[in-house]
Amino acid sequence: MSKESVLALINQSVKDQQLQAIAQKVSQNERITTDEGVYLFEHVELGYLALLSNYIREKRHGNKTYFNKNFHIEPTNICVFDCKFCAYSRFLREKDDYDAWEMSEEEIYEAIKAYEGQDITEVHIVGGVHPKMGLAYFKNLIENIKAIRPDIHVKAFTAVELDYMCKKAKVSYEEGLKILKDAGQGSLPGGGAEIFDTEIRKQICKDKCTSEEWLAMHEAAHNVGMPSNATILYGHIEKPIHLVDHMNRLRELQDKTGGFNAFIPLKFRNGNNQMSNINEVSIIEDLKMFAIARIFMDNFNHIKAYWPMIGRKTTQLLLSFGVNDIDGTVDDSTKIYSMAGAEEQKPVMTTEQMIDLITAVNRQPIERDSVYNELRDYSVTELV
Repeated sequence: MSKESVLALINQSVKDQQLQAIAQKVSQNERITTDEGVYLFEHVELGYLALLSNYIREKRHGNKTYFNKNFHIEPTNICVFDCKFCAYSRFLREKDDYDAWEMSEEEIYEAIKAYEGQDITEVHIVGGVHPKMGLAYFKNLIENIKAIRPDIHVKAFTAVELDYMCKKAKVSYEEGLKILKDAGQGSLPGGGAEIFDTEIRKQICKDKCTSEEWLAMHEAAHNVGMPSNATILYGHIEKPIHLVDHMNRLRELQDKTGGFNAFIPLKFRNGNNQMSNINEVSIIEDLKMFAIARIFMDNFNHIKAYWPMIGRKTTQLLLSFGVNDIDGTVDDSTKIYSMAGAEEQKPVMTTEQMIDLITAVNRQPIERDSVYNELRDYSVTELV
């Protein structure tokens, strides 16, 4: 849809001058303010958010929708932290507890070897913050993974895990990240951001790294040449002002470093955790969150829907609400969201299923690597 068409539809159908002003900014590639971001959450109907966010999405990416071929490894769910929203971690329980686990190094290497001969391009490693798994342990682990599979991209460790590693090893963030980069780590995931607002963070995850530490870790990663993703946890006790504040801090850091690949809104799931009394938000709120993220996060090239958390059907809808990436084939034992009641209890999709999900809503499936180099356009090639 052209700029003129977007503006005409907005101007003809609404008398809201503030929305018209926002639409004008979007059409002219101008940044909206934090106040305008809050206004979108509180006053603008979903249809207009879809119009604006899809306009940006198609202007940047056309119909292209990215995915990669990856798998996840979660070394342990034993964790020193006690986040109230988490159904995954087991707080320093013995590893033989009924639903706690601690993989041995050999089990991790066997998981890597299981993909020998397959064109998987990324392994994603995150888990609980285990007191016995420090910087030296993970340096050795990555070196051995790269020895087994030299071609694979290692995306590993949230800022929360890294903060614990670096402090325990008594090294700066940049020193710790340089050690991991030299071992073969390629990038950071975006987990652990949750909500940056200090008071909200105190209520839901007061003992993990601070917002300032999370941002400092990602800035350090960008400074040593390791790109990263960014996330937000929405749909719990926060308000629109907190969502916009969170996105604005990320936007400001991206202005400074340019090191973020993608922004990934993550929906709060209320199963089996200490916040189960809070109802999950509706699909309308899901669509709104992603659409406003696309409008507000003007310096983030990619908005990703993590399909194992949000579900396949909602993921398809989100491709018309600003989303241009749906993560990967995710052949793994991921339990972070399934243990909290996410729709996908066994999050696995084949390449064919990923392609079908994308093409079913008239989008163009593009396989990418971990830093968004295009590897294959499945709209013009046959599966072999």
